[in-house]
Amino acid sequence: MTLFTSGIAQSIIANVVPLAVDTITAAGALASTMGDGRARAEPTPYILYEKADEISFAAGCAVEIRLDRAGLRLTTPTGSRTESLTDRPLHQVQAMLANMLSHDKSSQPRVFGWAAFELSYLLQGLPIADDVGTLLYLFVPQHEARIRAGAAELRVSDPQIAELWEAVLRNAKPNEPSARVHVDEVSDTSGYVDAAHEAIKSIDGSKLRKIILSRSVFVSQDIDLVASYQTLRRNNTPARSFLLRLGGIAAAGVSPGAIIEVSAAGAIVAQPLAGTRAYTGQPERDASLRDDLLSDPKEIYEHALSVKLAQDEIAEVSEPGTVFVEDFMDVVSRGSVQHLASRVRGQLRSDASCWDAFASVFPAVTASGIPKRDACREISLREQSPRGLYSGAVLAVDSGGELDAALVLRSVYQIEGATWLRAGAGLISQSNPERELEETREKMRSVSRFLVPRSGSVA
Repeated sequence: MTLFTSGIAQSIIANVVPLAVDTITAAGALASTMGDGRARAEPTPYILYEKADEISFAAGCAVEIRLDRAGLRLTTPTGSRTESLTDRPLHQVQAMLANMLSHDKSSQPRVFGWAAFELSYLLQGLPIADDVGTLLYLFVPQHEARIRAGAAELRVSDPQIAELWEAVLRNAKPNEPSARVHVDEVSDTSGYVDAAHEAIKSIDGSKLRKIILSRSVFVSQDIDLVASYQTLRRNNTPARSFLLRLGGIAAAGVSPGAIIEVSAAGAIVAQPLAGTRAYTGQPERDASLRDDLLSDPKEIYEHALSVKLAQDEIAEVSEPGTVFVEDFMDVVSRGSVQHLASRVRGQLRSDASCWDAFASVFPAVTASGIPKRDACREISLREQSPRGLYSGAVLAVDSGGELDAALVLRSVYQIEGATWLRAGAGLISQSNPERELEETREKMRSVSRFLVPRSGSVA
C-alpha cells in the first residue's frame, strides 16, 4: 500500500522558477530525483505527462483510487474504504472523485493515472483472467510542476521538496547519452504469424471485421528509464509523451495520439490512427511510402472502419448534430512510422461527463478492433499474456471536468524487474500476416533504438 505523509487538503507553496534548459531536460531532472525504484520497497510515485507545449510533473501520493475486478478502493491519510462494483464502474469513479475534490476547491488539484487495456473487459462484461491486476489507478499528487519553455510553475506541499526541486531545475544540464541497449525486435518468438493467420480466419466481415493483434519483445539489459524517456522523446514526434512509476508499473512512452480529449466546456476530440507505413527520414523514400499508404485499399478500408466507429461512439455522448469529421485521411509521422489520421469532434451532452466520454471510446478502436467486444474477446484468446498498460491510457483529469487520455503505444514497460516492448497491427480479412509482423517491427523501432543502458549494466 502506498504510504501517505499528508492529505489532499494541504498548504501549497507556489513558486515560478526560470529555466535555462528545454522542457524535456527540466522534467527529466525532476524525475531523476525520484530514484530508480530499486532502492526502496515503497518508491515515491510520480508521473510526467506532456501535452502540447506543457509538461506536468507530479509526485507524492495524497490520495489514491484503485479499481480492480474485486471493487473500487479509495485510500486517504485517514484510512481506506472499498466499494463493490455496480454495472457502471466509471460512474462510481466519477462520484468518488467529485466527493473527494469538493473538499479541496481552493487548490484545484489535478488527478493523474492510468487505465489498463483490460478495463475494457470490465466495461463490456467480458471475463477477466486471474492474472490481471489493477484495471484503473488514479492519484492526487502532493507536488506538481507545470513546465513550459522558459519557466516552471511549482505547487508543492513540502518546503524541503520545494527547495530541492528549485535547485534541481536551476542546475539542470542537457544530457545526450550515446550508449544504447540492443533490442531484437526482428525475431518472432511469440508465434505472431501463426496467431495472425488464425485471427484472420475468424474475421467474417460481419460479426468480426477487424482485430489488432500484438506481440511482446523482452529487453535483457537494465535500462535507465529517465534517460531512455528523454532520448526517446527527442527522437520522436508524439502527440503526447509520458514517464511514470505509478501503481505498481513503470513506463516511458511517446503516444501517437489521444484516445479522447474533453475540455472543461465539453468539447470532445478523438483522432483515430489506422493505416501504417514506415517513416525512414529519407524524403524521397518517405514520400513514396506515403503515396503507397494513401492508395492501398486495405489501409483505406481499415481507416474508414475506424473513423466510422469513433464517430458512432462519440455520437452516443454528444449533443445531436454536433459530431463531425475533419482532416479525413491526413498523414502524420510518429517516430519510425507514418499513419493515416482523422479527427472526430463532438459536444458533450449536458447530462454526460468526461468519464462517460472516456467510457464511450475505450479502448481505442485502433488498438482493439471492430466490433470492440468481439475483438477484445479474440485478443484474450490469441495473445499470450494480458496487455496491462499497453493500448490502455495515461490519464490527466482536473476538477473542472477536463480529461485527457493518451493512447499507450510506442512505449517501454517495467514490472518487478522485467522490461519489455509491445506492438500490434490491425488485421482485416485482406491482411497478410508477414506484412503485419513487419508492421510491429516498424512500430517497435520508434522505441527500441533509443533505450539507454543503466550505468554499470552489462549487455
